[in-house]
Amino acid sequence: MTMANKPFNNIKLGVFILLGLLFLILLLYMIGRNRNMFGSNFKLKARFENVQGLKAGNNVRFGGIEVGTVKKVNILNDTTMEVIMIVDQKMRSVIHKNAVVSIGTDGLVGNKVINIIAVKEPSALIEDGDILLSRKLVDTDEMLRTLYKTNNEIALIAANLKVTVDQINHSTALWDLLNDKNLPADIRQSGANIRQATQHANDMVIVLNSIVLDVKKGKGSLGVLLTDTAFAGNLNTAILKIKAVGDEADSLSQQIGKVVNGLQQDINNGKGAVNALLKDSGMVIRLNKSLDNIQKGTDGFNQSMEALKHNILLRGYFKKQERKEKKEAAEK
Repeated sequence: MTMANKPFNNIKLGVFILLGLLFLILLLYMIGRNRNMFGSNFKLKARFENVQGLKAGNNVRFGGIEVGTVKKVNILNDTTMEVIMIVDQKMRSVIHKNAVVSIGTDGLVGNKVINIIAVKEPSALIEDGDILLSRKLVDTDEMLRTLYKTNNEIALIAANLKVTVDQINHSTALWDLLNDKNLPADIRQSGANIRQATQHANDMVIVLNSIVLDVKKGKGSLGVLLTDTAFAGNLNTAILKIKAVGDEADSLSQQIGKVVNGLQQDINNGKGAVNALLKDSGMVIRLNKSLDNIQKGTDGFNQSMEALKHNILLRGYFKKQERKEKKEAAEK
């Protein structure tokens, strides 16, 4: 190699190194742009009970579009994890404060991603450092445990169902019942009887409703009894009168009791008219004589009156009285 070619080679080497540096810078810029390491961005935060393997560098999506990355995951306490996200500055005019953050999976078994979900209700635009509401994560382990338990229960049900089917297949009584040709007719007759009984019950209900309506309108004895205030007043008055009569009867019975007690004492002591009537034989004889004399006097009086009727002076008066009595009897 001559001395004249040496500077030229150095120039080529320098150009090659410079091109390599430019390519490296461009590559770093593209990577940094994809990770939001360069360019304008802002921070958002969200808090979860369980981040399920989310780590720094995972993507942040809004409406399915990548708008940033996860910068850091901080442990605030034993139940709260804080996720710090770096989001493109352009999204400040799109994302609102009521947006909801959830953790999803990139594909079926891919990396974890942060999904920012917009809410249709109006709200102010997001600001740098805001903490967004988070949606509770679906625990896949819990889902698998539940699915495992459900599978076991389904297997148990299937085994019991298999035993039941075997018992049905080996049950002669059941097959005899199913093969009975009269069974459909009996079932139809039973259905008809049930419909008839239902119709009768409906008719009874209609009649009862009619009776209740009549009672509410004050018709019939029961309606009058329940709705007529005058009848209720008369009933109360009658009850009060019955009570008053009962009180008077009670008072009268007490007075009769006193009289009977007095008579009983007079009889026991040998005093009074009752004692004389019941125990004094001479009193009885005198009463009989008095009654005989009264009877004789009455007979004599009747004879005298008959004689007066035939007397010339009084005959006209008695005939006039007799005609008057006949006229009054005829008028009655």
